[in-house]
Amino acid sequence: MALAIFDLDNTLLGGDSDYLWGRYLAENDIVDPQGYHDTNLAFYHDYQAGKLDINAFLEFVFEPLAKNSMQDLLTWRADYLQQKILPIILPKGLELIEQHRQQGDTLLIITATNSFLTTPIAELLKIDHLIATDPEMLDGRYTGKVFGMPSFQHGKVERLQHWLAEHQQDLAGSYFYSDSHNDLPLLEQVDTPIAVDPDDKLAEVARQRDWKILSLRE
Repeated sequence: MALAIFDLDNTLLGGDSDYLWGRYLAENDIVDPQGYHDTNLAFYHDYQAGKLDINAFLEFVFEPLAKNSMQDLLTWRADYLQQKILPIILPKGLELIEQHRQQGDTLLIITATNSFLTTPIAELLKIDHLIATDPEMLDGRYTGKVFGMPSFQHGKVERLQHWLAEHQQDLAGSYFYSDSHNDLPLLEQVDTPIAVDPDDKLAEVARQRDWKILSLRE
């Protein structure tokens, strides 16, 4: 039984859940529509370029979590899942997950996107194990700060090592599916790295190293 690890955004999903949450907040006037959209887009471009300041980004993303009640956040999240996430779940991604499930593999999503958004997405995909960036919570409210290490770039590797120790697992026979060059540190750790609809930088590395390149898009 091997470990099958999946990135989430632009891998199993045909879009970016973090960016789409920002779009949802702006479209519903929960945040300043134009200002938030522009900043959100700038961070997304930084991510694509491999120069994202993860701490600045998390401060930006976690501010609406801290400013609003849990009841409102949960209501908005349910609406966001219906509007933004269900339409971009890739059927071929579901087939891939099921293929690994049938093989008896342990399924794990590892994503830089925060656990407030990704926990219900993992449930929709029927994947029990999730490593995500965790927002800090105090007395039933989010503080606006990050809890522990963000699961981003090398942070994904470190978070995974803790998870492996906790679950008495190893990377023998392991797979990791990702679209992003930001995930190269983790792709280099697994037995079978697979580039899924990769960005240009990852596609180039995958070709150089003879990694499998896969498309889950229709």
